[in-house]
Amino acid sequence: MGPAAAQPAGPAEWINLPDVADRLDVSISKVHQMIRDGALLAVRRDGIRVVPAELVANSTVLKHLPGIVTLLRDAGYNDEEAVGWLYEPDETLGGCGAVALGGDRAREVKRRAQALGF
Repeated sequence: MGPAAAQPAGPAEWINLPDVADRLDVSISKVHQMIRDGALLAVRRDGIRVVPAELVANSTVLKHLPGIVTLLRDAGYNDEEAVGWLYEPDETLGGCGAVALGGDRAREVKRRAQALGF
């Protein structure tokens, strides 16, 4: 057997939508609304819609996520591509954009997302 293929960039953990609803203490329909409105990103994995765990921290959605989602969607990204962009390895952001959103580099992630639209 050859060497294992490199794992694509992505979240360390995925959460299904009922678990997201539990973490946020909202109804499942509210979670669906948040995804439609761009307050959360969800993608399909094995036929199930899931959300990267890092985006739902401390029983709340990361503060800058809705703005980033809007910027990425405006730049033509679908949710799958937006997740890929957020998890693209980038050591200048402490690992990747999704990780940086939870810290003091969130404004830099937002600036980079704004630049995609131009």
